[in-house]
Amino acid sequence: MAQKQEEGGILETIKVIVQALAIALVIRTLLFQPFNIPSGSMIPTLLIGDYVFVSKYAYGYSNYSMPFGPNVFSGRVLASPPKRGDVIVFKLPRDNETDYIKRVIGMPGDRIQMIEGRLYINGVVAPREPIAKARTENREGDEVPVATYKETLPGDEDHPGVEHTIIEIEGDHGINDNTELFVVPPDHYFMMGDNRDNSTDSRIAPELGGVGYVPFVNLVGRAEIIFFSVKKDESALAFWRWPWSVRWDRLFKPAH
Repeated sequence: MAQKQEEGGILETIKVIVQALAIALVIRTLLFQPFNIPSGSMIPTLLIGDYVFVSKYAYGYSNYSMPFGPNVFSGRVLASPPKRGDVIVFKLPRDNETDYIKRVIGMPGDRIQMIEGRLYINGVVAPREPIAKARTENREGDEVPVATYKETLPGDEDHPGVEHTIIEIEGDHGINDNTELFVVPPDHYFMMGDNRDNSTDSRIAPELGGVGYVPFVNLVGRAEIIFFSVKKDESALAFWRWPWSVRWDRLFKPAH
């Protein structure tokens, strides 16, 4: 009798583990995906060492929003287009494998251009106002105060323009602060980082190592919330260092 009870207990434990794994797989596949911020291109909105939850359902599903990218269908199902200002994880178009995270600046058909550090959308400059300087690393690796602005993207009748914070490490004279005029193709989006002088994004052509226009099908999901954060060069697995390594003030902040 005792042996049967023991076997029953083992089977019940296995059943619970399998059910838990199935639930986790459904959540990971259809609802939320954790994503680690590996670079400083979205400073000050997102910092190196931030961990964010990305909503997989926000724009519907494509092969690229599924784990391991299986080729199970074409296009997107349950598709819903992003809004200007959304912070999005997407597959880099030139390899369709690498995860990038940027902000949607240009919608299909938009004309985008940078002129002396100012963002122009369809011929109209995006308003910005200076705010208190942030501190971040320059190209030499030194932490310095940098020009910081509150920028407002254009909205529409249903959605007000998104306000977000940008930094200009090199002022308005960075390498990508003067660009050609970009016209976003149908079913594509123009992405930029909030760290304007330290972001490889749609301002740079794929053949030059950049992002270029991002197809709708490449979108993985929308960044929603920072659920964990550790200081740069710290390991999230080193739990014994959490009292000092975790950025407690960043936990559960919006990721956009």
